[in-house]
Amino acid sequence: MTLPEEPEKSLFAAPPMAEQERMVEAILFAAADPVTVAELAARMPHGADPAEALAALRRRYEGRGVTIQRIGDAWAIRTAPDLGFLMHKETVETRKLSRAAIETLAIIAYHQPVTRAEIEEIRGVAVSRGTIDQLLELDWIRFGRRRMTPGRPVTFVVTEGFLDHFGLESARDLPGLKELRAAGLLESRPLPGSVLPGGADDGGEDDGDDPAEDPDQDELFED
Repeated sequence: MTLPEEPEKSLFAAPPMAEQERMVEAILFAAADPVTVAELAARMPHGADPAEALAALRRRYEGRGVTIQRIGDAWAIRTAPDLGFLMHKETVETRKLSRAAIETLAIIAYHQPVTRAEIEEIRGVAVSRGTIDQLLELDWIRFGRRRMTPGRPVTFVVTEGFLDHFGLESARDLPGLKELRAAGLLESRPLPGSVLPGGADDGGEDDGDDPAEDPDQDELFED
């Protein structure tokens, strides 16, 4: 008769859960970028349960000045949303995104994964390579999977840095057009490629771009 094998015991006992919470707290506090559960597990002692410690730590921070916020598949310590107004004086805005850059970023966010040709089809004008490069440098977009179509064009998607900057858990939490216009991020007129009342299509004839201007000279930032 074969006896059931006993589970292998660790040579070292896992730290108490309270100590694991402290470890998770320390890692999140010191991390420059959001940290995944797998990354927490790699840093913590053998036998620790970072997921359980993280859940307990989130409950402990409820109602406090900072919260444990989920950003994509990772976690970070962030200021409580209702206290964000206290940080306004610490923020200095030196440059403003051009309309071309905002439209390009919005198309990628709402239609991802999307190719450059699809962005140009929606905007109705050519997309400057400089605009794409600058959005990549800002770490707000990244390359996605290539399409299984002729030429295998690369696609673009938004990054966790984009979600973190705008306080979003995922791209599903993006605001609607009304919210964007209320925040001053979009003009009141429809975006190029959108359908106007009565079925008219805004094909970009009056989208603010000068047809005589070389698209490659389209700058990301306005003075």
